Amino acid sequence: MTKISVVIITLNEESCIERCLKSVAWADEIIVVDSGSNDKTVEIAKKYTDKVFDVPWRGFGLQKQAAVERASYDRIFSIDSDEVMTDELKLEICDLLKRDDNKIAYSVPRRTFLGNKEIKYCGWYPDRTVRFFDRTKVSFSDDMVHERVVVASIDTGKLKEHLLHYSFRNINYMLTKLNLYTDISAQEMFKKGKKISFLHVTLRPLWMFLRTYILRLGFLDGYEGLVISVSNSASVFYKYSKLRELIINKKDHQ
Repeated sequence: MTKISVVIITLNEESCIERCLKSVAWADEIIVVDSGSNDKTVEIAKKYTDKVFDVPWRGFGLQKQAAVERASYDRIFSIDSDEVMTDELKLEICDLLKRDDNKIAYSVPRRTFLGNKEIKYCGWYPDRTVRFFDRTKVSFSDDMVHERVVVASIDTGKLKEHLLHYSFRNINYMLTKLNLYTDISAQEMFKKGKKISFLHVTLRPLWMFLRTYILRLGFLDGYEGLVISVSNSASVFYKYSKLRELIINKKDHQ
């Protein structure tokens, strides 16, 4: 059977990393790339693998690619520290490894939770993302955030079984992530020379709320659907507001 390396990037994930590592302990190899955790993340990771590396943070895409490059095997499964591989997904992957299937990559559906509630609407399901791939033929993009495995859809198969994604433990944690991701997104847009108009901070946030809550049926997720819809809207507003600040600061220093 073809061997597989599981790769994970971490930063202060002591609250969730062990659950993740337990779910992939069956793999031939686990690679953990940490970027300076000051909690027990590294200590916990070393209980499951001796291949724990410290790599300074360079953005999600480059960080994940750094983990891929440290793997011993070409078949890679990339999992985030707040995710759990189900037993059913494990069996599906093992079956593919036995058959040495010729697809370059496979996307995986995710079931995502806000606290203890599974979110079935808001555009959050099935949330397919490419996680199982041949590293000799594809790699991660170098995006600072919203990274992806660069592969053509014709070369991508679809796995049936799920990852469980415990993305947000509570609203406070959601806001922390919102602040981080909008910082990174604003910096990315600034580097690319993106411009901003009044419409970016007015109509775009409103459209994002309506799309999430109405068009993507977020209202069917109850209170949590409302929280997500407002958060998505706020994310757009703050991303462009932070971009505006970066542009103004640049002009002030010229």
